Amino acid sequence: MTHEHLLNAALDAAEHGWPVITLQPGSKRPTGHPERSCPGTGRCAQGHRTPEQRATTDPDLIRAAWASRPYNVGIATGPAGLLVLDLDPLKPEEPSGAPDGATSLQALCERAGQTVPTTYRTRTARGGEHLYFTSPPGVRLKCSVDRLGPHIDTRGWGGYVVAPGSTTPTGNYTVTDHAPVAELPTWLTQLLRDAPKPAVSHVVPVRDGTRAAQVALERECDVVKGATEGGPNGRNNTLHKSACKVARFVAWGHIPRHLVEEAIQAAGESTGLPPAECRTTIRSAIEWVLRAAGPRETA
Repeated sequence: MTHEHLLNAALDAAEHGWPVITLQPGSKRPTGHPERSCPGTGRCAQGHRTPEQRATTDPDLIRAAWASRPYNVGIATGPAGLLVLDLDPLKPEEPSGAPDGATSLQALCERAGQTVPTTYRTRTARGGEHLYFTSPPGVRLKCSVDRLGPHIDTRGWGGYVVAPGSTTPTGNYTVTDHAPVAELPTWLTQLLRDAPKPAVSHVVPVRDGTRAAQVALERECDVVKGATEGGPNGRNNTLHKSACKVARFVAWGHIPRHLVEEAIQAAGESTGLPPAECRTTIRSAIEWVLRAAGPRETA
């Protein structure tokens, strides 16, 4: 992949008004240092600047950046005013017949009595899809994982998507539908804005619940630390599952949320996952469980 091709991809995104960031050549990961090792100098002199904060539509800055290396292109979805549905394919270890992201979206639309929206689409390197939407005015939608259904993630504030024209060892990112970017349908906006259900007030404490919660936390941290195979996606999937398991004890009031987040965050980082990715995955898992968890019966 040539510098010029990737530069043009970055400039094309900027012409749409979508701020871009540099991703490591041949990778989906942003360039630059992680927050934990921020030197506090240069552009970070006033505090660590995230990739989202560094994103730009300035053609001169873009040309200067892509002149040095063949960076892949990331689009900072929040500043771009975008909400992107990320429809993931099945992972090799998942059972045949399980719903992928596209199937889950089709089922979601059918339940809502809607059709799958027509909008700008791209194909991801692994065969998934990105559906681009403009966020409704005044609405600040964050990223989510599986909130709308299995293998349906969303990228909004705090996230980014790999732009078409980028390439990784598993494939290229290409535009599959050049339709204008549609506004996010109201019914999908509502699903993403729904407040968590209020906690059930009649939960009965479980005998020795605190000890059980601590044992579960230690066990799942060990599971996460052992997830060194399968690449970043495999590690992230393990992190999400383990966080969900321990989050039940948070919902039941048996262990403080911050202790769970700190312990699983450290376990996730020990596998090589970026801190920001760990935080997003863990918080998404805990929020999902807090919305869905019911009372635990007395032991």
